[in-house]
Amino acid sequence: MIDPAQLQVRTLGEGRITSPLDALIPAHGSTQHYVDEGDRVLFDDTQAMLAARTGGELPSFEPGGARRRIFFDPSKIRVGIVTCGGLCPGLNDVIRGLVLTLNNQYGVSRIIGFRNGYQGLVPRHGRSIVELTPESVEYVNEHGGTILGTSRGNQDPDEIVDCLEQLGVNILFVIGGDGSMRGALRISEVVAARERRIAVVGVPKTIDNDIPYIGQSFGFQTAFAKAAESIRAAHVEAAAQPGGIGLVQLMGRHSGFIASYAALANNDADYVLIPEVPFSLDGFLPDLRHRVATRGHALVVVAEGAGQEHLEEAPVRLDASGNRKLGDFGLFLRERILADFAQAGQEVNLKYIDPSYAIRSVPANPYDSVYCLRLAQAAVHAAMAGRTEMVVGQWRGRFVHVPIPLAVSARNQVDPDGDLWLSVLEATGQPANFAAAIRRLA
Repeated sequence: MIDPAQLQVRTLGEGRITSPLDALIPAHGSTQHYVDEGDRVLFDDTQAMLAARTGGELPSFEPGGARRRIFFDPSKIRVGIVTCGGLCPGLNDVIRGLVLTLNNQYGVSRIIGFRNGYQGLVPRHGRSIVELTPESVEYVNEHGGTILGTSRGNQDPDEIVDCLEQLGVNILFVIGGDGSMRGALRISEVVAARERRIAVVGVPKTIDNDIPYIGQSFGFQTAFAKAAESIRAAHVEAAAQPGGIGLVQLMGRHSGFIASYAALANNDADYVLIPEVPFSLDGFLPDLRHRVATRGHALVVVAEGAGQEHLEEAPVRLDASGNRKLGDFGLFLRERILADFAQAGQEVNLKYIDPSYAIRSVPANPYDSVYCLRLAQAAVHAAMAGRTEMVVGQWRGRFVHVPIPLAVSARNQVDPDGDLWLSVLEATGQPANFAAAIRRLA
């Protein structure tokens, strides 16, 4: 259960400067569509969850948005922006949104970008910095990737803070995933230990949608929309041939959101396999053969982190960010399906598709472009008001400030008992338990 203290955001000090946006901020308090800066956004949203609280302060988030008084003087500060980790649709949109909001709304003219992730803040890597202006970011949202480049791997937070101090950076915006946010947390801890007034604010990026307490992450809608196109192509291929099977592997190391949403988007999938729901191959393979025999074809969608328990034990290998490298279950499943059909003497024509890298590199769709801009605006408002060691996100449809320690405390995953997975089971018709499928087919 969340403690109210976990939702409190650190601040560098009281805002004493009148914000340039003061005249635009409503004075009528909270409404259905706006949360006043003095109000809070409740963590719980059902009667049962609220009733379970036994008195005391209700857990709540600080709302996002512009403040009437700000901490930093826009004419005297320098701002840094860095993008870290893997690619994701919308990175350039967030960069553009940060620069335009800082410059056009607050009058901040000194904005720099650090190249190639946290490496750009460590001198020994030799990465240059780039001046960011409204003109230089005008059309970057039309392209995928990130104009600042990126990298994986940890860097020394003391060296990073040394760099920020030498360059006179007052605010650092970090656009990245959970590993990047852990890095941002270490940076803010060094800043606090040195008693410096440098704000560290994150815009969380995770194409897998696995960071908790932020609603959907930016780029997720674009990703599952593009993934749905691959599912449709695989379905067409499968339906065109006798014994046709389409096998599509999608992103999702630990969370099956992309696989689930993409499968629901066109309702072509017969099976969705995700990391959160263990399954029996002894039950799945006979059920797949039965479906192909009765319907003529089948489509299987698998998240990359699914089925790891079925792979042979191998030495643990880590990537540059310290994440465990997964085995390729998609290729393993392809071979198991072919072998199973051959042993049964049943015709099969299998097409295997893995569109992951193509999906990661596309520009954001219109929905995500809007969401990226609004997240960027919320991040700038928070930083200018002196908030630090936090990320921006949405909770129950409201923009909120989430402390970084909370954002990296767990992983957002598909709940096997939740309504999303129920929708997947309804749409696919797959068994909730493949062990039961064995008995049904016996």
